[in-house]
Amino acid sequence: MGLDISIAINNHEEIFSDDYYGEENDYFNKHRLSRTFCNFICRQNVVVSHEPELDQIGQITGVDISPFYEMESYPENDGMEFFLATAETEDERQNILSQAEAGKDKLKGNIDKVLVTVTNLIDKLSAIDNLPGLLIKTDLDTLENEVYFSEFNIDKGQGYINNNFGQDLRNFKRFLEFAKDKGTTTAWFNYG
Repeated sequence: MGLDISIAINNHEEIFSDDYYGEENDYFNKHRLSRTFCNFICRQNVVVSHEPELDQIGQITGVDISPFYEMESYPENDGMEFFLATAETEDERQNILSQAEAGKDKLKGNIDKVLVTVTNLIDKLSAIDNLPGLLIKTDLDTLENEVYFSEFNIDKGQGYINNNFGQDLRNFKRFLEFAKDKGTTTAWFNYG
């Protein structure tokens, strides 16, 4: 087992209805992010000898990738319960709650910002022939850079298994567009 990543949204019930999971629309394959994408987003907490790949890609393309990092800051209920349970004083507890509210407020209405970021990355990266060759080589290559970042314009996986970076970004974009059309205003990353 490994850690998965998904896109959580403010109107979960409207989007993830029984129809969403039906085979006729194939949303699972069109919207799902791979476990490698999860590792990619979490690299800022793993790589210490150089810049994480997401930061490098932001520099290579000139795209501001901060909306991706901001999507990690949304406080989920499970995590909040843990932090609240470990608070030793009421002041600590209130501080945790106020930081959580500030995190939620910061992301409120971010869907257009995130969609622009994903679209810009897709547009810029689709013109780069050898993205793996532009990334810093690392001894801690948990992403398999030569495979994951190669052939950006070709969908290599089955919606989740063996996706490459291009497919993950296109799935990300398709989901955001789908969700926005159904009234979503806020999106964040959920891990589980």
